[in-house]
Amino acid sequence: MANLFSTGVSGLNAAQVALNTVGNNIANAGTDGYSREVVLQAERVVPQAARYTVGGGVDVTAVERAYSSYLTQAVWTSNGNLQRANTYNDLAGTLNSMLNASGDLQGALDSFYGGFDTVANTPNDSSARQAALGNASALVSVFNTLGTQFASQQQQINGQIGSTVASVNTTLDNIASLNKKIHETLGSSTPNALLDQRDALVNTLSGYLGVTAVAQTDGTMSVYSSSGQALVSGSSAFKLSVANDAYDASRTNVFDSSGTDITTRLSGGSLGAMLDYRANVLEPAQNRLGQAAIALATSVNAQQGKGLDLNGQPGAPIFSLPTPQAMASKNNTGNAAVGVQVSDVNALDNADYTLRYDGSNWSMSTTAGQPVALTTNPDGTLSGAGLTLSVSGSAQAGDSFRIEPTRNASTGLAVAMTDPSGIAAAAAVQAQPASGNTGSSAVASLQVTDASNAALSSNVTVSFPTAGTYAITDTASGTVLGSGAYTPGQALAANGWSLTLSGAPAAGDSYAVSANSNGLNDNSNALALSSLADSKVLAGGSRSVIGNYTLLTTEIGNAGAQAASNVTTQTSLHSQAMSSQQAVSGVNLDEEAANMVKYQQAYQASAQVISTAQTIFNSLLSAVHG
Repeated sequence: MANLFSTGVSGLNAAQVALNTVGNNIANAGTDGYSREVVLQAERVVPQAARYTVGGGVDVTAVERAYSSYLTQAVWTSNGNLQRANTYNDLAGTLNSMLNASGDLQGALDSFYGGFDTVANTPNDSSARQAALGNASALVSVFNTLGTQFASQQQQINGQIGSTVASVNTTLDNIASLNKKIHETLGSSTPNALLDQRDALVNTLSGYLGVTAVAQTDGTMSVYSSSGQALVSGSSAFKLSVANDAYDASRTNVFDSSGTDITTRLSGGSLGAMLDYRANVLEPAQNRLGQAAIALATSVNAQQGKGLDLNGQPGAPIFSLPTPQAMASKNNTGNAAVGVQVSDVNALDNADYTLRYDGSNWSMSTTAGQPVALTTNPDGTLSGAGLTLSVSGSAQAGDSFRIEPTRNASTGLAVAMTDPSGIAAAAAVQAQPASGNTGSSAVASLQVTDASNAALSSNVTVSFPTAGTYAITDTASGTVLGSGAYTPGQALAANGWSLTLSGAPAAGDSYAVSANSNGLNDNSNALALSSLADSKVLAGGSRSVIGNYTLLTTEIGNAGAQAASNVTTQTSLHSQAMSSQQAVSGVNLDEEAANMVKYQQAYQASAQVISTAQTIFNSLLSAVHG
């Protein structure tokens, strides 16, 4: 009866373990990260009898998690992608809101350029001039507000990067601690609860940045970033840190445990989203806005200088701009400094640059790594990408500088003119035909090409000795400034101006070019200022200031639309990954209820086996001693 009794006891114990396991599954049905537990049983092996074998009962060999490492890894990956999409979408949505809430820059630009039309209609009207300056102030206000809003998001991202890295480090510590506990426990039992907790922590970590987790034979789990940095190995956590960018103290970067800047190598999760968004959306938007501010101020000030104000003086600048800065790397060993000036707005892009010295030569590239051609000028300065760079002091091999020519232009743009009479509505020079001209020619345009030319206002005669030749002569000295063959429509230039005639001059015709004596009533330069609204002053002569702002709004809008679409896609993919994983590891209450009945019946049946063995044993005792 011993065999029957022990067989019943083994069944009773196995059913009890199974009932406890089912109860634990039901209790944790709503616990995040819990993996359903399964009881593994095996028939008990007994010595073989002479002619036959009777089983000896059942043993519980393990209580294991219903688990798929492949499906769990898929959940971690999809969670990282979803958190990245959500964070990116939130940031892009905020930027779009800033653009909409910080003023109507398009309308402010239209009003500003339109104000010069009003001045052109009444050049002597002080109220029209005052209104034009008011439009300039309103335009600057919108630029400043937008620039400040963009900069504020930069600072918010800096703070979010710091707090996210702190959360990452806490999670790394917890994973390393669980690795130690699991390793210590694994020899005596399978710590399912600890394994679930560790998986949940890896899932949390994947929401912060892209990770890869590799299970080790000793029960620990090694965790790596998406770019290969070790984050956890055994019971050791290799923490990240934050510090200022090597060039720009206003920019927070991420460093690994050895102090290496890994900002550009991180991806995935909310941290990767912030770094990606900052580099590929926010900073290009700041630069694009600054590019428009520089083009506005430079083109308007240049045209101002080509005209005369209400006092008959050359036009002074209407706007002022901050000077671009070249920020030295904190790792520089020399004492060199670099001055930066925007010398060609037409060639100015919205990129940032890194200037490097190799011990004998300077080179420049965009921060994305695209080389930029540098030209050494006769005065020793360097030119490239629309910039002129002047180096002072002594540079050492390996020294470098970060140049952000457009980043702060929108916040630093200001109105420099306070007197409305300073608007240069009149042309600086005029061209009058001689009274005896017989040809069909007339003045089509007279443009100032170099307002700094000292002889700009000198009296000059443009004559046509024959219908096919011309001569430009200084009226006072008789010096010939230019001559040659003439083709109708050809531009004739001297002393910083360019004259174009319509029609065809006859032999003996001439024109007198001189300082404008009708400045109080002339509106030529005001019309030229107004026409700057359509002037292609950017991107190699292909884009206006207004067009540049339109491009900015399109870029930000596209980034927002793509981010929103990606959230939808990643939400669906994460749901699919979760469904697949839960189909294996999740608790099905209907299935557990059926198992409860099954193991309850097994328990009762095993108890009946024990009772039967006891009854038979008692009967035998009675028969022997009866």
